[in-house]
Amino acid sequence: MKYARLTKEQFDELHAEFASFLATQAIDKAEWDSIKINKPEVAEQELDVFSDLIWEGVLSRAEFLEHFSRNHIFLFQCFEENVQSIVLKSLVPETDFLTKEGLQWLSDNMFTENIEMKVGKKVFTEDRNASIFELIQQGAFLSDGQLFTQINTIIES
Repeated sequence: MKYARLTKEQFDELHAEFASFLATQAIDKAEWDSIKINKPEVAEQELDVFSDLIWEGVLSRAEFLEHFSRNHIFLFQCFEENVQSIVLKSLVPETDFLTKEGLQWLSDNMFTENIEMKVGKKVFTEDRNASIFELIQQGAFLSDGQLFTQINTIIES
């Protein structure tokens, strides 16, 4: 398995897609039920293969990621060969970017001495999708890129 198995909730959401996946292998519902009971290791393999297919599709389309912690915000834009990052760090220890108030504070203090901003670029040294998946495993989530784009536009002007 290249990535991680989808959760039960994710499988529930992707029920129709999973049924289609099984159908491409000529496995109908009755046969799937039989496999789960009589060959659980085969069922596990099918779940893993499907999970990897879903992850591969999601990661291939991933363009923006965000990761929030108490005092840091990491913003990423993913390209084919590299990832660009903007890291915002509060220099005021009591700031908490995980709260609405913390984000309002960020908005009010974005370009002051209270915020340290670093911009970076990293070339993917391994598989692009594996690198993006690693960021997700560390707490990043896919985003529409609005925050990255807004800040990047101001930085570049």
